[in-house]
Amino acid sequence: MKRLILTFALLAASFGLASAQNYMVVNSETVFKSLPEYNSALERIETLADQYQQQVDDRFAAVETLYNNYMAQRSSLSESARQTRENAILQREKEASEFQESLFGTDGELMKKRLELIQPIQQRVFSTIESFCKQHGYDLVIDIAANPTVLYNSTRIDFTQRIIDALK
Repeated sequence: MKRLILTFALLAASFGLASAQNYMVVNSETVFKSLPEYNSALERIETLADQYQQQVDDRFAAVETLYNNYMAQRSSLSESARQTRENAILQREKEASEFQESLFGTDGELMKKRLELIQPIQQRVFSTIESFCKQHGYDLVIDIAANPTVLYNSTRIDFTQRIIDALK
């Protein structure tokens, strides 16, 4: 019982401290989409992703063609020739998978390009938010973009538009 009372007392005290803090809500997705350079960077990344995907598709199509040709000729091949062709097909498939990873993986070319294009914009937005908070005395920023746990927020504490205006 004492533990329960102590827990409620600690919760009440923490709510009291939290309510003393000055906080604001920002929808970072709206902020980013309001920036022409961000939208342009996204378009460039999407175009590059489409080009990369075509290259990957071409490589896998070549593997599929090799496989189909092999299956059509399989019955007429010797055991060693079959094994050689199967190994060649597996090797080409492995190379295609490695190529795909080199483009789309976590350390791939597309991720590097995304970081190159998007990271400076993110830094600019985040530093603008930080500067705004320091200037107006805010201690906490809650980002409501794609956050399913935020059930309600008052427009009184939503400073998304003011951040957009500060970026211009």
